[in-house]
Amino acid sequence: MVTKRFWAAWAVILFAGALSFVAAANSKTETWKGYVTDTWCGLDRETKAPTVACTNLCLSNKGAKYALFDVMNNKLYILNPQEQAAKYAAQLVTVTGTLGETAQMVTAQGTISGSTIVASSISAARSK
Repeated sequence: MVTKRFWAAWAVILFAGALSFVAAANSKTETWKGYVTDTWCGLDRETKAPTVACTNLCLSNKGAKYALFDVMNNKLYILNPQEQAAKYAAQLVTVTGTLGETAQMVTAQGTISGSTIVASSISAARSK
């Protein structure tokens, strides 16, 4: 009886692993350009660029996370890993990565759902 349970559990684990591998293989790498800001003030980036001081204040006092404000689509994304995003606070960047899970964002307008970018690279955007 124990052997059957063991093999059934093993089959479930293998099946779950195969599903996660397929999901990862279907993730499409994309590129975004925008400002590294915070989720609290990030939706207001159409009117003003972020500052390091404002971003850090919102992160420490408002429970915000580092985010990317996509200048082309006027859309806000949570950036992961947060440590990598922190290096580019208030800078115009190019982010390459995949869309991750939907997450809750704490904003000045309340808590909203948004997408997460799992960044494989973040770099300062090139000036023209």
